[in-house]
Amino acid sequence: MMTGHRIDNVANPDWWRGAVIYQIYPRSYQDSNGDGIGDLLGIVGRIPYIASLGVDAIWISPFFTSPMKDFGYDVSDYCDVDPMFGTLADFDAVIDTAHRFGIRVLIDLVLSHTSDQHPWFQQSVQDRTNDKADWYVWADPKPDGTPPNNWLSIFGGSGWQWSPRREQYYQHNFLTSQPDLNFHSEAVQNALLEVAQFWLHRGVDGFRLDTINFYTCDSELRDNPPLPKDQRNANIAPAVNPYNHQLHIYDKNRPENLDFLRKLRAEMKPYGAAAVGEVGDAQRGLEILGEYTRGDDLMHMCYAFEFLANTQPTAARIVEVMEDVDRVAGDGWACWAFSNHDVVRHVSRWQLSTGAQRMFITLIMALRGSVCIYQGEELGLPEAEVRFEDLQDPYGIEFWPEFKGRDGCRTPMVWDADAQNAGFSNAPRTWLPIAEAHRSLAVDKQEHDPSAILHHYRKAIAFRHNHPALRVGSHDGLKADGDVIYFTRETEGQKLFCVFNVSDSPSSFHMPDGDWRSVGQELGSATINEDGWLYLGPWQACMALDRTDAR
Repeated sequence: MMTGHRIDNVANPDWWRGAVIYQIYPRSYQDSNGDGIGDLLGIVGRIPYIASLGVDAIWISPFFTSPMKDFGYDVSDYCDVDPMFGTLADFDAVIDTAHRFGIRVLIDLVLSHTSDQHPWFQQSVQDRTNDKADWYVWADPKPDGTPPNNWLSIFGGSGWQWSPRREQYYQHNFLTSQPDLNFHSEAVQNALLEVAQFWLHRGVDGFRLDTINFYTCDSELRDNPPLPKDQRNANIAPAVNPYNHQLHIYDKNRPENLDFLRKLRAEMKPYGAAAVGEVGDAQRGLEILGEYTRGDDLMHMCYAFEFLANTQPTAARIVEVMEDVDRVAGDGWACWAFSNHDVVRHVSRWQLSTGAQRMFITLIMALRGSVCIYQGEELGLPEAEVRFEDLQDPYGIEFWPEFKGRDGCRTPMVWDADAQNAGFSNAPRTWLPIAEAHRSLAVDKQEHDPSAILHHYRKAIAFRHNHPALRVGSHDGLKADGDVIYFTRETEGQKLFCVFNVSDSPSSFHMPDGDWRSVGQELGSATINEDGWLYLGPWQACMALDRTDAR
């Protein structure tokens, strides 16, 4: 079924370049039926609010049929909606309503693995000779009965699970209930391409592709080498997880991945659809981003993890990241984010003041690439405190208390400070508790406060849209002068000089030669003195247009 309202992406195939994408975690956005869990019709009802932010697209985290062991990232039917979230007709309503407001819709496809309750796996596990016997990664044990190699699971322990029925192990990069598909099988690839076609025909404008670099594993099942301790970081898995002890060159990041991605891109092209791939690798993330987005036959953009790290990025670190992108992915396209459904909200992670929050969102809107913002980020929501007895996330339950899991960033959205469950649901109990500390930041409170962070997000997004140099222009490379970052964004007919004070102390900066005028006063942009000096307050930015600009 195709929905009534369509956006002509074929006429504008580069719509994704420089786009601002709003991530929705559907369990926690809006409950429409009073069961305490957000759903698709809840999203429909909130699309006018989403449109008021000025975003180009929404990315909806998984809503497919699932036993919910990993909250929808364990799919048991790729082509249907879990009753928890509604029906296919409800999804059609999301597409139709979003398109009427000029908003594109990306859905979160989880192709690297399925649920163990998926019919494909239920057949594959029966024996070694059925039609789907090779649809998953199966391997014989070593002579001593142990797993075939040293691969680990992100959720802790071995990446292999024993099946007594087949007397073999199957691979799982995540939970034991999430067996990995065998991308060396042509039949598996074709089945997944048919899944993409199903949703493209239904009207989606593209995909967020979960764990895109995990699709293919080494056909020889070779052991991963150890990773020296000084090279480990916790950007992908918490520090207490032994997953960080390996260099993952055989269980993911395989060159064969590119062949499948080219097929997927070819399926998307007639629709003008776009894909953003999630690259999960602590050591080679940006290199893979460059590899997967190079040219016009792979992915349009990839989701970068560099600004999802635990440590607040300094001016020097931001410059380093962007220099690395220019070096290894200069021909590709990044999609930047500070928060998502898998990490501590960046307000808490970096302990940001209100001024710092404003500077960082203005900065991300000025960087070359596309941008994802995560629901509630526009309200400045901090990480919620969730008691152990209220935890739902298996990741947090496994590693508690050293790692508290991901529930703290997944608590329900707060709409009405004084309403039951802050306007999220009228149920007696919600799937995760409402964070009481969030009520004072609810949408209704901020709508009536001109100084609220919500309005700054709207202004920053609008400023990006109104300046083509920020959306699609080139940059001349980021540079740092102490705590000050500066760079030029330029496209035909527009040249914009950007300066950011990435600190809580005042700073000064002398503008380069040129005839500049300060713009973006609605964002608190600093004024250029007649002698060319900028005096920047803590966390202050300055945007300046070349006066010869015709715009």
